[in-house]
Amino acid sequence: MSKLFMSVTGLAAAGALAFGATGTQAASTTLLPAGHSFAAKLTGKATFVAGSTMMTCTVSASVPTSGANNTVPAAPGNHNAAGPVSAPINPPTFSGCSTSIAGVSVTVTSNATNGAWSLSTQNGAPVAAGFTIPKGGVVLKTSGFANCTITASPSGPTAVNGTWTNGAPSSLAISGAPVPATVTGGFLCPTGNQSATFSATYQITDTTDPAQQITVTG
Repeated sequence: MSKLFMSVTGLAAAGALAFGATGTQAASTTLLPAGHSFAAKLTGKATFVAGSTMMTCTVSASVPTSGANNTVPAAPGNHNAAGPVSAPINPPTFSGCSTSIAGVSVTVTSNATNGAWSLSTQNGAPVAAGFTIPKGGVVLKTSGFANCTITASPSGPTAVNGTWTNGAPSSLAISGAPVPATVTGGFLCPTGNQSATFSATYQITDTTDPAQQITVTG
């Protein structure tokens, strides 16, 4: 029984792909190329852990559509002399998700109902980066052995922090980032406030000119 409880709590961490702010380092930051659109796509698996229980998703992405989301700010907005540079992004999608508990499946829905998602970058050694998930920005629903609704970031925006590496393509690696969640439902659901951790690596690619790279400098 307790193992199932931990499993459902771990599912709440899927909202962690809904992305967070960077640290407090005040170095000069420039996100390049200015005005270019970008996509963030999972490489490998996203792992959600609570206690001894794990959930994985094999597909997750935030891609540009219309409007300003998933676009590096135009100059001079892509430069901050004393802090991070951020860009709004479309809510990421999640699929290919499974749990380590037999008889429990999960669906994941992201939204921007209560605020925008964003990608933030902060130049440094190492370069800090992450996503911000707005209030209630990810909702998970389990079915089968336990029917629960898990709302990630229930009280306000949540920072999901990681490390950026410039490359071809550049990448954002998140390791063990904490994610608050609230669980509701019937019997077997660990109702109330919960927490878990999230780990994943996203490749950040330039969709305006695939021959170029999205990079962070001073």
